[in-house]
Amino acid sequence: MQLDEKKFMEIFFILDEFSKNFNKTIKKHSVGDGKRHCNKPNRLSDAEVMLILIMFHDGGYGCLKHYYANYICVHCKHLFPRQVSYNRFVELERKVMLQLCCFVKTCLMAECSGVSYVDSPPLRVCRNQRILQHKVFKGFAERGKCSMGWFYGFKLHLIINDRGEILNFMITPANVDDREPLKQHRFVEKIAGLLFSLLLRGSQAGIKSA
Repeated sequence: MQLDEKKFMEIFFILDEFSKNFNKTIKKHSVGDGKRHCNKPNRLSDAEVMLILIMFHDGGYGCLKHYYANYICVHCKHLFPRQVSYNRFVELERKVMLQLCCFVKTCLMAECSGVSYVDSPPLRVCRNQRILQHKVFKGFAERGKCSMGWFYGFKLHLIINDRGEILNFMITPANVDDREPLKQHRFVEKIAGLLFSLLLRGSQAGIKSA
């Protein structure tokens, strides 16, 4: 994969500014526990971790571990001079997940063009045979059904415009009805014109008209 350093730097600058403002806001509204904590910075900043995750999805790789070990650690040493092990990167990935979701929601959503589509593809967390042994998402994931049959995990409720750009998204347990998010005002408040649904069995139907 060809390295586009200009693209890396542009996205990093936006992420770095967002991360600084995000952390200031969190610190301002946080309630302390009265204890002194060590705030030693990580070798990889929050912005660098989020940049790697964003570029992973843009790069066509199917395995994050392979991408990090064979691309970031080999071809991007000059861009990320303070690299960490993959296990440590996974820990940092969990740390920035809320921040990354806020960034996507506030900075990356497209504009509604007047024609939109909604669907709820499944997010499987394990094979059906391993449901009883699965512990990572215990208490969060649920059993649900999609057009491909029963599965265990979550649903990604996604709205896109007619150009395939994301307008909004929501993640719910798999047992939540596909139409339930459409009843929530904040999920569809920026959708104008026609919203076509793939959720209604048998046909596609416009469910909202401005």
